[in-house]
Order: sequence, then C-alpha cells, then structure tokens
Amino acid sequence: MRRIGVIGAGAWGTALAMAAARAGAEVILQAREAEVVASVNTRHENSLFLPGIPLDPAIRATDSLSVAADADAVLLVTPAQHLRTACRALKPDLKPGAPVVICAKGIEIDTGSLMSEAAQAELGDQPLAVLSGPTFAAEVAKGLPTAVTLAIQDAALGHQLLAALGGRTFRPYLSDDLVGAQVGGAVKNVLAIACGVVHGRNLGDNARAALITRGLAEIARLGNRLGARAETLMGLSGLGDLTLTCSSLQSRNMSLGAALGQGRTLADVLGERRSVAEGVFTARAVTKLAAAQGVDMPLCQAVDALLNHGADLDAIIDALMTRPFKTETV
Repeated sequence: MRRIGVIGAGAWGTALAMAAARAGAEVILQAREAEVVASVNTRHENSLFLPGIPLDPAIRATDSLSVAADADAVLLVTPAQHLRTACRALKPDLKPGAPVVICAKGIEIDTGSLMSEAAQAELGDQPLAVLSGPTFAAEVAKGLPTAVTLAIQDAALGHQLLAALGGRTFRPYLSDDLVGAQVGGAVKNVLAIACGVVHGRNLGDNARAALITRGLAEIARLGNRLGARAETLMGLSGLGDLTLTCSSLQSRNMSLGAALGQGRTLADVLGERRSVAEGVFTARAVTKLAAAQGVDMPLCQAVDALLNHGADLDAIIDALMTRPFKTETV
C-alpha cells in the first residue's frame, strides 16, 4: 500500500497528505481549485487552506479525480454533504479491493445516513474504513503528536492502512466499530457550536463543562440506538474529539458559535469563510435522525433551532436552563 490518493485539498486533506508522506507513501492530492494545485506543486504549500506550513515536496497535486483514484488506498476528505456525489464520481476509477477511508464527519441531511452508509450505497463492495478523532489540521500538518481512530471491518486491511498512514507523531488506533467512530465525530461539531455560544455569551467554564458532559450523554444515547459500542464513544473518536473541539477557538465550529454568542448573524459569519463548519449542516441532520429514532437530544435540537429556525438565543438558553430536574443517567 504505497500509493495514497487524497480526495479534497482543504486543510484536513492536506494535513492527511502530509501524514501519509511522512509514513513513506507516494501521495496524490486532488484539489478542485487550480490555485491550490499550482501552490502545492510549485511552492509546496497550500496557500489557500493551510498557509504558512511547508509541505513535503513529494506530495503531488492534481485536479483529476481519476488520477487520485488510481491508488492503493483513497482518503475521502470532502465535505460531508458532498461525500455521496464524490463516491459516485470515483467509483469507475477505483482499484478493486482498494480501501476508501472516510475522513469526513457528518450525517446526510436528506437521508439521515452516516457517511459509511452513503458511501456503501454508491461503492458497493469496495472496502470502507473511517478515520476520526481529535485533530486540528494545522497541528497534524506540522507533525505535532496526534492520535486517531481507524475503524474497519477487515483487520488485515486495517493493519496495512496503519502501516501506510501511521508514524511517530500520527498514531492511528484500530477499531472495527464503524458506527461508533462516526457518531461522535458528527455530533461533536454541533456541540462545539453550543460551546462556542457559551464562550461568546460569557456564560463561564462551569457551563461549558456541563454542556460537554451532557453533550456526551446525547452522543451515547444516539450511538447506543444505532448500534455503536460504548467504549468507542468514550475513546478518541468520541470523548477525545468532543473535548478538543469544544475547548478551543481553533475549532471552526466553536469559533462560529462564539460569533453567534456575541450577536453576529450566521450569514455574516459564513460569508467570511472558505472552510466548511460541518456542525451547521449536521445540526439539522442529527435532529431529524434523533426524532426518527426516538432519541432525546435537547442540546442538538437547541443548536438546530438557533441555526435553522430563527429561534431567539436568549429564549433557547432559558428553555434549556428551565428543563425539569432529572436523575443523571445516560
């Protein structure tokens, strides 16, 4: 497994390209933007999405899906709501048996599908894996210590991927729980927006800690209903990712929530950004999925109400703070 294709040259795709290059792989990074292809190939920098971080000169960028798909493994790092379309476009060019590693975090709005379900519907028997965990792209690209979950059903193929991607500072931990590896990564983006609101509204660290803890309970309830294992949700792709994303304004989702907490509008904040804050879309998707599954997720519902239904922020906070007292159970 020497040639790795990376589909999507945003900050996270570029960082994963660096991790694979450090592990000794030949890396082909696919980008939609001509300026990204030129920047990576000539200046060895993604000046649009990851400026100021030098890239391994061995990483080659292309605008061609078919060139990037001609690989021993393909990392799919598209925005979650575009993953199904990307899989459909990639399918004709994938090598038989080459694993497709899903690196997007989210839930499809239209179908309520996890990313693996959407990919499987388009790719059929192509082996699938999920890579998730507490990661800021810039830190991975710089080679700072990082640990992630790599979930795949085929253990032998999983060990090949570990060897192809893992290294001294990028440490994947193997799992066979694809559902669990995805639930935490999707829902934490919604909860990070809520934690950002807490920060922007100056509601205090007590409130943020309470929100993280009760948010983890929401992740656990949904994960349990969908068949995830509890230990996965308490691991890197669950508790680990939640802790990171809800504790730093490096998080696109937390910083967006902070701006909303300070009174800015969603349209204004999104208008300033190139990168996607997945929690904006996942808030709607997870609220629909929770309702269909009969799972109580009041924090996610509150974020959805704020983002997508024009609810008043002070009224949302008041409604959460006046919910009936209850026993602390998951």
